[in-house]
Amino acid sequence: MNARPTQTEAVAAENTRKAPADATPPNGRIARTALYQEVAERLRQRIFSHELAPGEWIDEQALVVAYGISRTPLREALKVLAAEGLVTLKPRRGCYVTEISERDLDDIFPLMAMLEGRSAWEAAKKWRSEDLARLEVLHAELEAYTAAGQIDRFFEANQDFHRQIQELSGNRWLLQLAQDLRKVLQLTRLHSLGVEGRLQESMAEHHAIMAALRTRDADAAEVAMRKHLLASREALARARPVRPPE
Repeated sequence: MNARPTQTEAVAAENTRKAPADATPPNGRIARTALYQEVAERLRQRIFSHELAPGEWIDEQALVVAYGISRTPLREALKVLAAEGLVTLKPRRGCYVTEISERDLDDIFPLMAMLEGRSAWEAAKKWRSEDLARLEVLHAELEAYTAAGQIDRFFEANQDFHRQIQELSGNRWLLQLAQDLRKVLQLTRLHSLGVEGRLQESMAEHHAIMAALRTRDADAAEVAMRKHLLASREALARARPVRPPE
């Protein structure tokens, strides 16, 4: 007659039955990206491209059908985008793509100027030769896109240029805050660059930033970057139609 299992053996057997067949140890393979994160990225790109326009209502049922998913990952994705400021969840009304007001822009751009100015200050002190070389490549691309009037390509290269400087600061908090605000500013994508002469103005501002970085003049780099961001705000004000007071 077989001996009756001890309590320890019984618990071990029960845990084995509960464990999924494909369970892996903590040091095993990393799980795939969560579904809601993939959905969030798809929606994020649609918002940045203005396929989902500012102020537009997000049809959750249509997205569920189009993506072949349930409402749960979609709603989790929308919460992520709401935390980033890209969508607004309104009780009993649904979810809308965030619409940036003039007040929002007046609040955001001075913050961006401070954050990116500080990034440039720190980057000027910390860059290595290979870091500066990468910035020079991006700077040359920006010059080429300016000469060709290629606003779309200038915009994308400009995003890379600013991110490189933020990363060179070596300050992860600066990087995180600046990138979060830049996501929100992408809701106004291309408007300022479409203003007559703004592409050339922006390029001239980049020349000042690069000149300061090359000479490791941290104070000049900070001032140049701040001026660049505030000039972008002024250009955006010229681009957006003035709404009558409510």
